Amino acid sequence: MISVTVIVKNGERCLSRVLHALAVFDEVILFDTGSTDRTLEIARQFSNVKIVEKPFNGFGAAHNEAASHARHDWILSLDADEVASAPLIAELKALKLDPNCAYSLPFRNYFNGKWIRWCGWYPEKHLRLYNRKKTGFSEALVHEGVRLNDLKEVTLAHPVDHYPYTTLSDFLIKMERYSSLFAAQYKNKRAASPFTALIHGWGAFFKSYFLKRGFLGGYEGFVISFYNAHTAFYKYLKLYQINKCNPCSSRSCTTE
Repeated sequence: MISVTVIVKNGERCLSRVLHALAVFDEVILFDTGSTDRTLEIARQFSNVKIVEKPFNGFGAAHNEAASHARHDWILSLDADEVASAPLIAELKALKLDPNCAYSLPFRNYFNGKWIRWCGWYPEKHLRLYNRKKTGFSEALVHEGVRLNDLKEVTLAHPVDHYPYTTLSDFLIKMERYSSLFAAQYKNKRAASPFTALIHGWGAFFKSYFLKRGFLGGYEGFVISFYNAHTAFYKYLKLYQINKCNPCSSRSCTTE
């Protein structure tokens, strides 16, 4: 048996679609880290959903705590903008689970109504189905992932449909959050300066737009590549700020 965990904060945009797709599972743990929109109202409409409300302590910790509330040892981990496709659901229900394996799911990423196959968004897969007695997520604040350890990775055939950005504001909100988490995670562990921030920014754009063929994606490819550049720039600029301020504790040192 599989329990599904969904990490969410203000996820009303896609949550209904996510939970409808998961209605065939007997347990979905919705791990909410402080929603102020209709997220909890939507979740309460689904009888198989168990709501757990806790403060946010990093993505890795959130995934692991969500899994600790599940009845079953097999955990399928999704986010609130990731919709399991109908073929994937059928594949999961028919899967003979092996505790010596962890399972990767292919992803189809969408923006502006289009399946994005450039900018490094395709092909993409993530380890998302695992036995919690064998492994779990890393404790990273951001860019967390399931630890493979000595398990065999098996990639499933059918995809998760991922809708990370609907509007330009979604890019800005995520850029702000992730760049701050990156700076906190690597505080005093990586060197940074305004110059290295600029280099990382330009490098990210070049890699996304040219090396990963974002130019083939038209408007969407350009926006995503420019977003990648800005995110890289502000990640390292915030890291520079927090490294420079340490060990002071004044509000001027915040990365927010």
